[in-house]
Amino acid sequence: MNKIVLDNSEIFPSKVVCIGRNYMDHIAELNNEVPEEMVFFIKPNSAISDKLVFPKGQNSCHYEAEISFLIEDNKISAVAFGLDLTLREVQSKLKEKGLPWERAKSFNNAAVFSDFVSFDGDVTKLEIELYINGELKQKGDYSLMINKPNEIIKEANTFISFENGDILMSGTPKGVGSFKIGDVFIGKIIYNSEIIIEKSFEVL
Repeated sequence: MNKIVLDNSEIFPSKVVCIGRNYMDHIAELNNEVPEEMVFFIKPNSAISDKLVFPKGQNSCHYEAEISFLIEDNKISAVAFGLDLTLREVQSKLKEKGLPWERAKSFNNAAVFSDFVSFDGDVTKLEIELYINGELKQKGDYSLMINKPNEIIKEANTFISFENGDILMSGTPKGVGSFKIGDVFIGKIIYNSEIIIEKSFEVL
């Protein structure tokens, strides 16, 4: 089982629950329709990684930076910087045929996380930033989310259960794009205007 780190302790999530199309500007940049209800997909434990690895055998892969939450007793207990890696060309072909997205979203190392930090604060004050090779690529915050984290948890529970230690990825703001081996990512989680998480990844 793959692990994440919370306050220097190891946790082994059973899965990562992800919500798609949760920022209006991101929906627009991909020319997607605004969903009538929340769009969910799952990444298995085998997708979890603390390293940013370009998928073997692929010509292109997209990054999607996301505020990510650790769930305990159906409540947010910790926060991290996360990357939802996506094979966009594969995803587009699957969507055109009305097929599931697993090949595009759930491959090994497709859910990349910083260490998690315990969090019992006000989620409305959380922000995320992603820099690649020193350039700001993505920036978003709670106010831009269509569906808020606690609403997402409640809706997810209508059809799937969170095991303690599972992860919720809350969607990505605009600015997604491709990357390559050797790129340097710096991800930041900001709370009440102060950086509480800063993590650097070099693409392997």
